[in-house]
Amino acid sequence: MNISERIMLTPEEESAVSCWAKGKRFPVRLVQRAQIIQMASQGVFNHDIARHLGISRPTVQLWRKRFLALRLAGLEKDAPRPGRFPKISHQKVTAIVSATLHTTPSNATHWSVRTMAKSQRISEATVWRIWKQYNLKPHLIKTFKLSRDKRFLEKLYDIVGLYMNPPDKSIVFCVDEKSQIQALERTQPLLPLRPGIPARQTHDYMRHGTTTLFAALNMLDGTVLGDCMPRHRHQEFIRFLQTINTKTPLDLDLHLIVDNYGTHKHQRVQRWLKRHPRFHMHFTPTSSSWVNLVERWFSEITLKRIRRGSFKNVKELITVIKQYIESHNQNPKVFVWTASVESIMRKISNVKIC
Repeated sequence: MNISERIMLTPEEESAVSCWAKGKRFPVRLVQRAQIIQMASQGVFNHDIARHLGISRPTVQLWRKRFLALRLAGLEKDAPRPGRFPKISHQKVTAIVSATLHTTPSNATHWSVRTMAKSQRISEATVWRIWKQYNLKPHLIKTFKLSRDKRFLEKLYDIVGLYMNPPDKSIVFCVDEKSQIQALERTQPLLPLRPGIPARQTHDYMRHGTTTLFAALNMLDGTVLGDCMPRHRHQEFIRFLQTINTKTPLDLDLHLIVDNYGTHKHQRVQRWLKRHPRFHMHFTPTSSSWVNLVERWFSEITLKRIRRGSFKNVKELITVIKQYIESHNQNPKVFVWTASVESIMRKISNVKIC
């Protein structure tokens, strides 16, 4: 009968093998390998080790040889394996990736797993694996728009400079209007949230009119000056400028970041600004509303208070908006601009290259 030699362990190896063989917090495969070597070091025969651990004798012989060749490292890691040969050729994979990137189906705007599988005569699972490998997601689309403003870089430096290095003895306001806020009343009461069931509201509603929210976000402390008006013409904008003027210290300059809406450049607005020289207007580049941080605040009030609300009339809507502003100002959140002009331009360059 073929009897294997007893394996001799160093004190360090014996300690490690004993720890692994106990099976605490270690993978099952490592525990089993350690038990094989531990029993082999005690002079137990291969067939007895196999019977005791419920494995085959070739498995015992394999790990004895691995340990003698690599010692402890041979137990911790499996030997590299070639794996099975791919059923899909590299040329076929390249063709699928190219078709995904550069073509579209005859009756659709983008490929799906099913249409690509049918077109390439392969399984849907194979298409899914290839798309996952190359990070292709043809079902997704994102929006973008590049500004064509000839003074884009100049305006960007101006506004980012106000955010990151505001002038002394002044207040920087991000100003804009959120127009056409609808007073929508759901046709039935909201069904409340329950365990395992989200809150539910009807898909249909009744319209009761609109209002426009004028807002000025103070970049220093995060507070908001706001007012609701029925329209958003230059008359309403001047009225809001007067509100800002009366609610801020008269010894401070006011720098207002605004977009290129025609109301902000109206002749009467310009004349009003000349009579109030402490006001300084800073216009964002065209198609670049993301530069104005008040848009971030508009997003918050929309998501938190307006979108899921139900309002019987415009007056109720205005009351809710004013209550939100008052609550916000009691514990204001300061929006901190961190992107430099250089990082913004790098992202824009990447979009243009694509």
